[in-house]
Amino acid sequence: MIDLSSISLQFGGKYLFKDINYRINAGDRLSLVGANGTGKTSLLKIISGSLSPESGKLLKQKRISIGYLPQENVTHKGKSLIEEASLALTDIYELQNKEIEITNQLSENSLTNDEHDDLINQLGEVHYRLQELDSYSATSKVEKVLLGLGFLEKDFDRLTDEFSGGWQMRIALAKILISQNDLLLMDEPTNHLDLDSLNWLISFLKSYKGSLLIVSHDKYFINSVTNKTLEIYLGKFNTFNGNYDAYFKFKEERDLQAEQLYTAQQKKIKETEKFIERFRYKSSKAKQVQSRIKQLDKVELIELPEFSGKINIKFPSAIQSGRMNIELNNISKYYTDNCVFENLNFRIERGEKIAFVGRNGAGKSTLAKIIFGTLPPTTGERIEGHNTIFAYYSQDVADNLEPELDIIETIDGIAENQTVGQLRSLLGCFLFTGDDVFKKVGVLSGGEKSRVALAKILLTKANFIILDEPTNHLDISSKQILQQALINFNGTLLLISHDIDFLRPVANKVIEMNSGKLNVYPGDIDYYLFKKNELLNSASISEREKTVTNTVSKKEQKRIEAELRQQRYKLTKDILKEIESTEKSISKIEGELALLEDELGNSEIYTDPGIAKAKTQRYNEVKDELSKTLGKWEHLQLKLSEIENQLFSASE
Repeated sequence: MIDLSSISLQFGGKYLFKDINYRINAGDRLSLVGANGTGKTSLLKIISGSLSPESGKLLKQKRISIGYLPQENVTHKGKSLIEEASLALTDIYELQNKEIEITNQLSENSLTNDEHDDLINQLGEVHYRLQELDSYSATSKVEKVLLGLGFLEKDFDRLTDEFSGGWQMRIALAKILISQNDLLLMDEPTNHLDLDSLNWLISFLKSYKGSLLIVSHDKYFINSVTNKTLEIYLGKFNTFNGNYDAYFKFKEERDLQAEQLYTAQQKKIKETEKFIERFRYKSSKAKQVQSRIKQLDKVELIELPEFSGKINIKFPSAIQSGRMNIELNNISKYYTDNCVFENLNFRIERGEKIAFVGRNGAGKSTLAKIIFGTLPPTTGERIEGHNTIFAYYSQDVADNLEPELDIIETIDGIAENQTVGQLRSLLGCFLFTGDDVFKKVGVLSGGEKSRVALAKILLTKANFIILDEPTNHLDISSKQILQQALINFNGTLLLISHDIDFLRPVANKVIEMNSGKLNVYPGDIDYYLFKKNELLNSASISEREKTVTNTVSKKEQKRIEAELRQQRYKLTKDILKEIESTEKSISKIEGELALLEDELGNSEIYTDPGIAKAKTQRYNEVKDELSKTLGKWEHLQLKLSEIENQLFSASE
């Protein structure tokens, strides 16, 4: 499908890769991995056509379409959300216009038999391609993808100019998912997604028929959607069958072996150098010395992996807080007429490590700022516990760093009893190596500033730490270091994150913000996902009731089940009837559409231009009717799912 033939690329006089040959086949689902700076993003750009290699060729199969999602810097302007997303249907619109054009040409009386037959063949190809692209449900698919990625129906008519950077990236993601490309190239696609959108994307990509090449530091995501790993290692491409976990197991074994070989080689080199130095000026040993010198010149040095060994970071010890860290009573927040949440009541106690989840825009960051104390609530009372010392990380904090200071000065200002070497080791964990530590904060990118702000958090003597999406700009090694520090932290944590793999060993409680309310899950992230999956899969009432606590008697449980069944019947009987009626309509419409396609495929119909025109007009009307009916069916299914989810929530 895609062939990289003798591809080479270098930056600053150093080759990222040289004379690389690789093929991406139809159906490949690849995770692209490698240390920072090895050329992962550059490779995606080469395949997408936005970057030319220094040498070599990119060979593509005819009519291959490629969708590319960059990591950042995507903006959309001047159109409504639904208009912008619908631009991804370019192929369908072009084919539909081609269909109208051919049909009009077939109505002309001056056509020769050969011209007529040629147009019939062209029309057949257009119809086949439209069917292949599932054009009849294209409009409803646009809406389905937008809703899956977290947009609301009321957003459809909003101008894209109104959406923030994270939502701009979601628009770009929606467009490449809608356009039915043969190959998707995605660079950190989960950075701006919440958990619901992330799980929807995973579900979408699992059923996606095209090929995938994904760069992502989200292990949960790439383990779920890829089955092969492509590694850029020391300028070479290595392929491993299996997801990231399978690759990582191999990598650990290889890195250990490489370290052992490196140590043995260095020992031998030092011994050889000692021999040369000792006997360099002895004529009786001249022959042996020259032989050893030649041996050294021929040695192919073993390179160590970029990250070797484990680095442990610990938060500075802080004074112990009281049992209660923060309590909020009847907290509400309004922005003009917009109510973010109303009358919230909850408290956080010492030692709790809370994953704070919910769709983007639900108010998680707003509530976090109220907890921290930088944002006052509209109404309600915030009570701070005894000896509670807060630290807060967010993108806003990163933007408030002092631009005239360099990186190491920035963290040195809050570090106590830390040597320059220790500070440089800490910054190395956050991808600042060598002379990078002397860069002025003012010249850093947004991601680099975020990493500096995160490093500062690790030096504060806080006993209550709030982290808002701390992993967005970290690689897997950096995330593991931060993760271990948080596991060992003996204070209280509030983590806003969609990174399941990162949260898994850290959080011991999950709070979900949904429609202005807080749902508490007294368990880890896997417990939360289990409960959410029960909702999403619309499990039967009898299965759901197994989650009722063991203290409920069997008799009481049967009564609850009977009530729920009765309630479910009352609430869903009308919508189920409507769904059944809609499905019958869809079947009827599809039957008429198939009949019209057969008639339009028969060349005899075009001997009468009037009949041909009428049939074509009816064909287009039926297509539109089918698209609208499919959209209605999807809306009814979504409504049914919401009713059942509400029933389950009420039963808990």
